[in-house]
Amino acid sequence: MAPGASFDANVILIGMPASGKTVVGRLLARRLRRGFVDTDLLLERRVGCTPGELLAAAGREAFRRAEEAVVLNLHTRAGVIATGGSVIYSLPAVDHLRRIGILLYLKVDLAVLRCRGLDLAARGVVRAPGQDLESLYAERVPLYERFADLVIDAHGDDASEVAERVARVLLAKPH
Repeated sequence: MAPGASFDANVILIGMPASGKTVVGRLLARRLRRGFVDTDLLLERRVGCTPGELLAAAGREAFRRAEEAVVLNLHTRAGVIATGGSVIYSLPAVDHLRRIGILLYLKVDLAVLRCRGLDLAARGVVRAPGQDLESLYAERVPLYERFADLVIDAHGDDASEVAERVARVLLAKPH
């Protein structure tokens, strides 16, 4: 757990695109009776277009700067926060998130992402030119694991089962 974090801290979901952060986050917030924040939606409000549109129009670095600014301006308390999958590329953003909450990595294997039809180009996923799903997964997973306070196996379960498992872990964990 992040130093100084308590159960009153935010529950912050990190993980690959299509890992279920938004859907699980909404269900978890309802289960824990907390507010829900999706940083992709905050980014969209800030820049006036979807994250995919921003990435296509402005490029990776501009996207990362805008995403970092959104995260650094988060002042949510006792909420559930779903982050964009690329937030782990920004150390200032990760440090801020760790100060304000508990980072939970929703771990989903590559086969599940493929089954969920993750289309990197259509979804507007931050990646190197020509980078495929396999190499993106290999690049990001060690970062998610490094920064996570808890790892939640979300491979094959539906979102409500994952949210319930997360809630049980949080409620049972001494804070």
